[in-house]
Amino acid sequence: MDLTVVAYVIYLLISVGLTIWVARTLSRNGRIFIADVLQGDEKLADAVNHLLVVGFYLVNLGFVTLYLRAAEGVPDARGLFEALSVKLGVVLLVLGVMHLLNVWVLNKIRRRGIMERQQTPPVAPQGRTTPAGAW
Repeated sequence: MDLTVVAYVIYLLISVGLTIWVARTLSRNGRIFIADVLQGDEKLADAVNHLLVVGFYLVNLGFVTLYLRAAEGVPDARGLFEALSVKLGVVLLVLGVMHLLNVWVLNKIRRRGIMERQQTPPVAPQGRTTPAGAW
């Protein structure tokens, strides 16, 4: 079997496995954070969490697939390891950037919600008050 094909198979197995592991880990541990961002709405948090996981899979598996092709053939075992290290390193960086981007966006939403809660008066206005001497 050609070493380039072996590199493709190993790359796909590791990349897809890493993508699945990261998505499950982020989904399981990020649920609490999303629920906090959404002010405790558990059903909405589960829905948003699921949508984020689907988007994560689509973007990362799409990237892994597009990045599969090697520019040059793999001549020997050393070339196999070098090609895999570059490809897997890039995939890991993309996974990390996707994770940081998700956390950054969710944190922005969370901060906005906290600021809105702080600006809401603790007691609703009871009616109009007229300044002294207005009558």
